[in-house]
Amino acid sequence: MAKILIIEDTENNRVLLTRRLKPRGYDIVTAEDAEHGLSIVPAEQPDLILMDVGLPGMDGWTATRQLKADATTHGIPVIALTAHAMQGDREKATEAGCDDYETKPIDFGRLFEKIDRLLASRKSGPPQNP
Repeated sequence: MAKILIIEDTENNRVLLTRRLKPRGYDIVTAEDAEHGLSIVPAEQPDLILMDVGLPGMDGWTATRQLKADATTHGIPVIALTAHAMQGDREKATEAGCDDYETKPIDFGRLFEKIDRLLASRKSGPPQNP
C-alpha cells in the first residue's frame, strides 16, 4: 500500500483529500504546515507528497526545494496544490522540483491519474542499462 503525505494548512482540505484517497487503498499521513511535514518525512517515508504551496511560515515551494536537495528524499514525487493558479505557477512548480501540479478546487479524476502515474514510475525505478 502506497503512503501519501498531505501537507495542507486547511483542515477541510486535509479531510477531503484523506476521504477521497483512503478508499483507493492509500495510507494517508497529514501535516498542517511545511515544517511539520518535513520533520515527519524520515520516519514516515511517504511514497508521494501532496504539497499545498500557500502554507503559513515556510511555503510549499521552499519545502519542495529542501526535499529535492536532500539525497534521502529527492526521489519522492511531489504534486503541488494551489488555489491561486497564476500564469507562471506551473513553471514555478517545476523550478522548485515538483513532479506535477494541480489546482484547487481539485479535479479528483485528474489528480488520481497523476498520483497513479507518479507512483508507477517511482515503482519501476530508473531505466536499467543492458
